Amino acid sequence: GAGLAGGQSTRMTDGVPAPIIVTALMGAADFAWADGLRRAHFPPERNWLGAHITLFHHLPPSALEEVAGRLKRLGAGPRPAARLTDVMLLGRGVAYHVESPELLAMRAELADAFAGMLTPQDQAKPRLHITIQNKVTPDAAKALADKLRADFRPRPLVIAGLAAWHYRGGPWEMAMKAMFRG
Repeated sequence: GAGLAGGQSTRMTDGVPAPIIVTALMGAADFAWADGLRRAHFPPERNWLGAHITLFHHLPPSALEEVAGRLKRLGAGPRPAARLTDVMLLGRGVAYHVESPELLAMRAELADAFAGMLTPQDQAKPRLHITIQNKVTPDAAKALADKLRADFRPRPLVIAGLAAWHYRGGPWEMAMKAMFRG
């Protein structure tokens, strides 16, 4: 199709280019902890992904080259400070709220750069979080949220990098990542 940058880097799904998802990557210890909770509490038939912090849900595949360049530039800087501050009830799931003004500032810079391409979901004010359960009954979600809140204490979270992924309806395929140098 016309206007697709990068030739081979634009992956197709049934002839349609795959949208790009942008996430923040956790440090290894935080990822292992969050992913363990996700494996324990997510319905296994729906748990195709590792634990992640979504920054953008759907950017056009034609933007991959620019996304990659911008993530690399951000990754050249210091790691953003972040904290887990709360257990969030999502209705049919549970997540940990991630508070990081620095990561939100990076996301805002990217949102400005891609303003004309953002979906309504990505235009909304972001609530950064790590989902550990979804697609369950509201009662099951409330029970898990209550259980996790009982011994939750806010704590630091390591944000190790940024990544772009190809989305094809199933597991995501990493397109590129940029690790923070700080």
